[in-house]
Amino acid sequence: MYRAGLIVLGLLSVADLLLPLLTDGETPPMAVALVAAALGLASLILVVSAWRGARKAVLPLIVLRALSAVGALPAFFEPDVPAPAIAAAAAVVLLTAVGAILVLKGRTAVAR
Repeated sequence: MYRAGLIVLGLLSVADLLLPLLTDGETPPMAVALVAAALGLASLILVVSAWRGARKAVLPLIVLRALSAVGALPAFFEPDVPAPAIAAAAAVVLLTAVGAILVLKGRTAVAR
């Protein structure tokens, strides 16, 4: 479970890194895409560290991924957001929750 969660969070991190290349500058705005890319890079570093056994990397990783998911929430409330962007935001929030749960449950199982 632990590594499966890290894979999910790692894939989300890579997606964040690619976001500035995928945005049209409006959905999401370029500033949001750049912040997401920074969170993605930091998260990816933490994923690699956690994969190698650094237990101290797990909590900061989950916090960064949660911040990234919070950044997707405005898609649900802003007017004129395209349906695919809303679906992507929903997927990010859901996958972040799944990844965090898998990592935390897996970490607890490893600690026993």
